[in-house]
Amino acid sequence: MAEAAKALTNFEPRIVAFLCHWCTYTGADLAGTTRQQYPSNIRVVHLMCSGGMDVVYALKALMDGADGVLIGGCHPGDCHYQSGNFKARRRVAILRNVLSQLGIPEERIWLRWISASEGRLFAETVTEMTGAIRKMGPSEFKQHWDV
Repeated sequence: MAEAAKALTNFEPRIVAFLCHWCTYTGADLAGTTRQQYPSNIRVVHLMCSGGMDVVYALKALMDGADGVLIGGCHPGDCHYQSGNFKARRRVAILRNVLSQLGIPEERIWLRWISASEGRLFAETVTEMTGAIRKMGPSEFKQHWDV
């Protein structure tokens, strides 16, 4: 029992981020070049557009041990491919529905619009998400799907 409590207090969440090349990925790059501090719990998957993020990608990340998934795209109306961020928004709604049916809190999935000039917002988002996932504890997928 003490081992489990100790493991929970030392818990560091793993977050997989699917980031749009034109906005959020560039915002993450800006955060790095301007030396914004944010937790290193995030692993980035670089997409050309957030509309390219499939529900299966996020589910696979969760099944493979991620505790949270961040999807970052251009602000609505600013997508370089016209409607990619709207597709991402629809897919996240489907993903949240699937997760709720599986008994997984949908708060493990974050969708944020971060432009290329919002490096500080990217750093704040990662910091906030890491704290929120840390409070939630390890993903339920790890407990039920660990093989």
